[in-house]
Amino acid sequence: MSFSAHDLLWLLLPLAAFSGWAVARVEQRRQSKKSLDLPAAYFRGLNFLLNEQPDKAIEVFVQVLEVNSDTVETHLALGNLFRRRGEVERAIRIHQNLIARPSLDKEQRTQALLELGQDYLKAGLFDRAENLFLELAELRLHAEPALMQLRYIYQQEKDWEKAIGATRRLARLSGKNFDSVIAQYQCELAESALARGGRGAAREALKAALTSDPQCVRASILLGDLEALEGRHREAIAAWRRIEEQDPHYLGEVADRLASSFRALGDENGLYAYFHEALTRHGGTGIALTFAQIVREREGTEAAEKFVVDWLRRNPNVHGLHRLIEFNLEQASGTAREDLNLLQGIIEGLREQALGYSCVKCGFRGKTLHWQCPSCNRWNTIKPVAEEP
Repeated sequence: MSFSAHDLLWLLLPLAAFSGWAVARVEQRRQSKKSLDLPAAYFRGLNFLLNEQPDKAIEVFVQVLEVNSDTVETHLALGNLFRRRGEVERAIRIHQNLIARPSLDKEQRTQALLELGQDYLKAGLFDRAENLFLELAELRLHAEPALMQLRYIYQQEKDWEKAIGATRRLARLSGKNFDSVIAQYQCELAESALARGGRGAAREALKAALTSDPQCVRASILLGDLEALEGRHREAIAAWRRIEEQDPHYLGEVADRLASSFRALGDENGLYAYFHEALTRHGGTGIALTFAQIVREREGTEAAEKFVVDWLRRNPNVHGLHRLIEFNLEQASGTAREDLNLLQGIIEGLREQALGYSCVKCGFRGKTLHWQCPSCNRWNTIKPVAEEP
C-alpha cells in the first residue's frame, strides 16, 4: 500500500499538533515551577527583613540572583534602600555581589558600579568612590552622573584644579553652561594662593575667573582687595566699581573699601561724586550708610542727619534709623541721651534680624557671606539681606 504526498501530510498534521501541545505543556510546567519558586524565595527574604534579620535576607536575595539574573533591578533597589537607611555596609555587599555576576550586561554592570560608588561616598571612602566614578566617566553609560559625583568629591576635598577639570568635561558632555561655577573654583584657587602669599598666582586665577564668567562678583571683590593690598588703589577702585554692573546688590559689601581707597589717593571730590552718583543709580543701603559718613566728614553732623532723614522718608528701614540715632547721640545729653540709648537698644535688636545673608533658592540665612550655600550647595545664590527691597 503506497501513500501519496497528500495522504502523508494529513497523517503528519495530528502528530505535529500533539508534539507542539506536549512541548508547550512541558515548558508551561517548567515556567510554572520557576514562577512558584521565585516568589517563595522573596517571601522568605521579606520575612527575614520584617523580623529584623537583614543578613539572612541578603543571603536569600543573593541566592535568587544566582537563579535568575532578571532580578538585578530588585537588588539595586534593595541596595539603595539600605544606603538610604544608613546601612552602607549592607548596600556595599549587595552591589559588590551584583558586579561579580558574569551574566550582567554592560548597562546593568555600569548601573551597579554607579550605585557602589555612591555607597562608598556615603561611607566616606572618597578614594574608592573616585576610582569608580573615574572608570564610569570614561564610559558612555552613566558618565554624566559620575562626573557630577566627582565634582562633589573634589569640592569636599577642596581639590579645585580637579573640580575644574571634571566640570569642564561635564559641560561638554551635558551641553550645559557651568562657567559661573568654574569661576568660583578659580576664586577658591586665588584665595588659597593668597593664604600662601602667592599674589601672582592669585592674580592669574582671578583673571581666569573673570574670563570664565565676566559677571563674577567674587572675583572683582578679591581682585580689588589684591590691588589695594599692593597699594594700587586706582586699580582697586576700578575692580570694585565693576560690581555695580555685575550685581549692585553686592556693592554695599565694598562700600567702605572703596571709600578707603579714594581717601588713600587723597581724592575727596572723587569719593563724594562716586557715592552720590551710585546712590542715585541704585539707592542701596550699604552705599547710603557710607555716603552718610562721607557727608558728615565733609559738611558736618547736621548735614549728615538731614541726608539720613530725607533718605529714610524714601526708603524706611532700621539701618538708616540706627545711623540717625548714632548721629544724635553725639550731641545729646542727660535724659535725652538716656532715651536715645534705650531706643538704640531696641533698634539694634530689630537691625540684627535684618542683617546677614540669605539664599534665594532654599532660604538659608547666615551671618557670613558664603559663595556656596551651606544648605542647598548651589553657587552664587547668597545675597545680602540688607540690600533686599
